[in-house]
Amino acid sequence: MQAHTQPLSTVDLRLDDEGINATIEAPAVDFAHDLPDATPDILLKPDGSKKYGQTLTTILAARLIIQAGGKTLRPQLRAIEPAVDGESIRLRLRYDATQPPSALTIRCRLFPYDSRHQTFLNIYQNDALQRQLIFTRESAQQNYIAGRNQSTLAVMRQFVFEGVHHIFIGPDHILFIIGLLLLGGTLRQLLKIVTAFTLAHSVTLALATLGILNPSARVIEPLIALSIVFVGLHAIFEMVKSKGAKPEAARDLMPRDWRVLFAFAFGFVHGFGFANVLREMELPARALVWSLCSFNLGVEFGQAAIVLAVAPLLALIYKRSHLWGRRVTTFCSMGVIAAGAFWFVQRMTS
Repeated sequence: MQAHTQPLSTVDLRLDDEGINATIEAPAVDFAHDLPDATPDILLKPDGSKKYGQTLTTILAARLIIQAGGKTLRPQLRAIEPAVDGESIRLRLRYDATQPPSALTIRCRLFPYDSRHQTFLNIYQNDALQRQLIFTRESAQQNYIAGRNQSTLAVMRQFVFEGVHHIFIGPDHILFIIGLLLLGGTLRQLLKIVTAFTLAHSVTLALATLGILNPSARVIEPLIALSIVFVGLHAIFEMVKSKGAKPEAARDLMPRDWRVLFAFAFGFVHGFGFANVLREMELPARALVWSLCSFNLGVEFGQAAIVLAVAPLLALIYKRSHLWGRRVTTFCSMGVIAAGAFWFVQRMTS
């Protein structure tokens, strides 16, 4: 299991005076789902992908529908091959048009069997990126008019949403944040912790997305799981350490709140986990900076929502009953440790 796992596919549409060249890339396992007698391993072999190329083109013609001038364009297969990542298939299709496509209506639902699947679609004209669209179950049809460039605000809005979305499909990240909050503290303390985590994962998110530093997911994913175990153990240790203290002092942390250091150190690791998502989206270079910044902003919004939900709740429990506050913190810490340990073993053995 990988952090923030999200089923994704990408489509590039390159418009010219006579039609559209389309490149579709998606995991072989998704294509195999629609082919009863094929497996992902078969499709990832050149001969296997070519064998099923026409069948997949027929399937995609009903799921990627492009209309220009009120007419539905029909795709023709130009090439099919395994992608360089060793897990995906790439199809190259040609949609011929009787006139230059100036306005498009696009309906895209490549893999309807998976309600979580998203398709990132890029539209190019004269080799320049004109628009980025995201297709989901809720937004399966969108329009494009040539000559109307996508505004920076529209790009930001799309990727802020994606950042928030990827926080909440990543239970490991959520548990890490919760683990840091279990000991409570003043608003200033919690702000320091969140800021440290933000600074660290912003750095590695940028480094990895820009291709400067790309550690293997086989290293990063187990480390993310260990970070969860660590913050859970730390919370248990502090609870044991404060046992017997007066209620008003029992939740005081050590003179130096080590959670700030933990958040900063492990934030670097979690940033690489988020970068895996952006790399899968294959963002065009022209839109990379805005997409990266907006995605990171969305991550922070999602993180802030977790803090605002958990911290006041724990504070209220402690205010009503110190004993129950300790019990809830201990129980939650043990849950955090168990989940982190499970993910660590799973990721080391997968």
